[in-house]
Amino acid sequence: MTELHYLGLIEVGQPIQAKKLSPVEVTKAMLGRIEQLDGKLKSYAYVMADAALAEAAAAEKDIASGKVKGPLHGVPIAIKDLCWVKGAPAAHGMTIHRDFRPSEDATVVARLKDAGAIILGKLQQTEGAYADHHPKIDPPKNPWNADLWSGASSSGSGVATAAGLCFGSLGTDTGGSIRFPSAANGITGLKPTWGRVSRYGAFELAATLDHIGPMARSAADCGAILAVIAGQDPKDTTSVPLAVPDYLAGLTGDLRGVTIGVDRRWTSEGTDDAAGKVLSEGLRVAADLGAKIKDITFPDPKAVIEDWFPLCGIEVAVAHEETYPARKDEYGPGLAGLLDLGRAQSGMDYQKIVLRREAFRGAVRLLFETVDLIAVPAQAFAAPTLAKMAALGEDASLIAGLLRFTCPFDMTGSPTVTLPGGFAPGGGPVAFQFVGRHFDEASLVRAGDAFQRVTDWHKSHPAI
Repeated sequence: MTELHYLGLIEVGQPIQAKKLSPVEVTKAMLGRIEQLDGKLKSYAYVMADAALAEAAAAEKDIASGKVKGPLHGVPIAIKDLCWVKGAPAAHGMTIHRDFRPSEDATVVARLKDAGAIILGKLQQTEGAYADHHPKIDPPKNPWNADLWSGASSSGSGVATAAGLCFGSLGTDTGGSIRFPSAANGITGLKPTWGRVSRYGAFELAATLDHIGPMARSAADCGAILAVIAGQDPKDTTSVPLAVPDYLAGLTGDLRGVTIGVDRRWTSEGTDDAAGKVLSEGLRVAADLGAKIKDITFPDPKAVIEDWFPLCGIEVAVAHEETYPARKDEYGPGLAGLLDLGRAQSGMDYQKIVLRREAFRGAVRLLFETVDLIAVPAQAFAAPTLAKMAALGEDASLIAGLLRFTCPFDMTGSPTVTLPGGFAPGGGPVAFQFVGRHFDEASLVRAGDAFQRVTDWHKSHPAI
């Protein structure tokens, strides 16, 4: 039998909600595992042991009296540090905010608590949720191999979920930061449509690019979390007033009637063998499940990938206006460089970026008139090492390969699901993505769940 800590969120939730497992005992077991392993893995920025045990006791009492709130009730999960939890530190991966303790919960955190989830703690992230960890913070270690990249910026979320230190987590994605750590650590990540999930009570990286979403063992687990955190929020007027589906309803295990588009040239040029093989195998499985695979021509993303950096820099400069450049010496070089880039842009530069972004967004939207999903790799190269990633700032082709299949879908705001699909020759996990229409996360959960019913990559876990 799979060890308790490597069960899926729904798998562990069902016996908890059926009174066959104690949420208090499960929470104690997870806290013990964190204490045992996280000194080396560094995935948690702050562990909330006392609060978690109190929440678990309350959940046990409610469940015993028949008040079951849903699939998350009594299940221990964890939160990326940039999301506020009342009274707990929220450093945002920075030294500037290390003493900040918010007086309220982020909307996503409040909704998780209302659903009865147990919050184990805050997960480590890169500085300001950009590319690099602050020089004074130890980066989380990939549990498969400490020499492999753990992903950015939701590195702690990826590591903790993969290592069995929580049953699911929240991450954020601005250029790929749910997808990178999901792929690197062999877990499933769901980036919702921009506007589907409230961003209230979460530090910004770049307001029009930031997405909050779930990271977990499976697509169904991600759907269970998304169903709780999604929906309109009056505190975030950019959240969209659409009904939130039951993402776990109608999971038939087949893909009949689904058309999946693939641009074979775009997804193969410059893509390494491991990433290409995983995508091809994912398409083969989808076809066996009844999907129609259709060749498409994806609009050239080169300009929007190049535009992502100055656009992100402009938005980050606004978010950090109070502390940068006034406290520049407290910033690491990566985030400082992005801020300088943003502050150097002109109004003319910005407007040209906006127009190119809107044109690209429209071209991608047109594709979804003929397909239901688009299949792409998670990134152009599989399982990068820390040594390889250390050269990121000096190698333009490396940056382009990293962002090629991620940041275009932040620029469009499209939802995506990242699915583990194999391993690289060196042993690191490899993933691919399905991309969906705006606000059609249900199709992504359906496709991911169908794939995972007939494959077992998502059940693989590091030997720790």
